[in-house]
Amino acid sequence: MVTMTPLNTMLDRMVTLSRAMDQAFVNGAPEPLGKTAAQPAWVPELDAWETEGEYVVQLDLPGVNPAQVEINFEKNTLSIRGARERGIVAPEKGELRVFFAERDWGTFTRSLRFPQHVAGDNISATFDAGVLTVRIPKTEAAKPRKIQITTPTDTKQVAG
Repeated sequence: MVTMTPLNTMLDRMVTLSRAMDQAFVNGAPEPLGKTAAQPAWVPELDAWETEGEYVVQLDLPGVNPAQVEINFEKNTLSIRGARERGIVAPEKGELRVFFAERDWGTFTRSLRFPQHVAGDNISATFDAGVLTVRIPKTEAAKPRKIQITTPTDTKQVAG
């Protein structure tokens, strides 16, 4: 069963804040030394959800070579960095006329902070058909569990 929750869940708030911060740094940050404006940055779309046993993050990275993607997990923050090459390349000789150029290219960074109860040592990532899927398992302390209620009659020994 899939439950779509309103945008006020904690994970949704974390993703929204993360995207805003990533876009602010991409669009408002000055170019680092040695970098030129010819290397733009972009913010790939992501989905993040929680199951009983794990958090799952998926990023759309069409045209990105998985070897150009770096995933780090430090201080409960998942960081994904990489680059997508420009699809339009000017020929060595002759002229190039571009009719449309809408696909983003350049470097990207996405960061997402998780609660303390995740098993950082067991994070896994797969890349299939341009979609990066990162699975962050929860620790046993974070998993829901049912608590058995006892009554005074449960603790008495029945004489036989």
